[in-house]
Parts: sequence; structure tokens; C-alpha cells
Amino acid sequence: PVDYRIDILVDDKVVIELKSVQDMREVYFLQIKSYLKLTGKHLGILVNFNCEDINENIWRIANKI
Repeated sequence: PVDYRIDILVDDKVVIELKSVQDMREVYFLQIKSYLKLTGKHLGILVNFNCEDINENIWRIANKI
């Protein structure tokens, strides 16, 4: 069985997915898009902490907006 677990859900509205990886892959973006579809939420934030500049490693993902 596959378990889907959202890292953080803010105000029952925003899904936040946290990563600490050297290379961001398309699968991470697809993962948060799946979380948005499964939960019916409209906004996701994907953050990678394994970087020199955090500002370049935060992505906003929208679902049906």
C-alpha cells in the first residue's frame, strides 16, 4: 500500500511539502500536485532546504486557480 502524507497543512488551505535534496526532480512537483488533487486544496508550496539560497528554492503550485 502507498501512504500519502502531507508534510504541513496550513489553515486547512495550503499544502506545504518540504524537501532536502540536491536536485529537484519533476516527481516532487507531481507529488504536491497529487496532494492538491486528492485533498481538493488549491495552493501548494514546495520548499527545498538543501541549497545555498532558499529564495531560489521555493515554488508555488496552484490547482484549478
